Amino acid sequence: MRYLCIDLGDRRTGLAVGDDATRIASPVAMLELAIDARQGGTLLDAIARAVDEHLGARDEIVVGLPLNMNGTDGPRAAMVRAFAARLAERTGRTVRLHDERLSTAAADWSMARTGMTHRQKKERRDALAAAAILKDFLAAGAAGNAESTPAEP
Repeated sequence: MRYLCIDLGDRRTGLAVGDDATRIASPVAMLELAIDARQGGTLLDAIARAVDEHLGARDEIVVGLPLNMNGTDGPRAAMVRAFAARLAERTGRTVRLHDERLSTAAADWSMARTGMTHRQKKERRDALAAAAILKDFLAAGAAGNAESTPAEP
């Protein structure tokens, strides 16, 4: 099974792909679209195109869920859950939610001492964070531990 992982942001959204056979997650894109443009419709359309480009008919989507360090829902969790439900409806796919704690820090650590400028790091950070979320999701046994929002039949 292949997965497209989304690190949802207000202005930038990172995308990564991976599969449960190799358990390798790779950053693929950063969408610089505001989540509130057309009530999220612009971002939903862009993600749907990425799904069509990167996934097969039975593959799934993973969305990073912003949790507090103690494991409770963070302030954005309800918005992410609502967006994930809209994404499942829009794409007809199962959307799984997975803990995104420290994913941005992992992205920053992976870019430390690379010689990249601040701007170069900013352009890659969200896609690398999505890859970190997906790597953790795959290491945890993929669908086994994730909260899911199944697509409507």
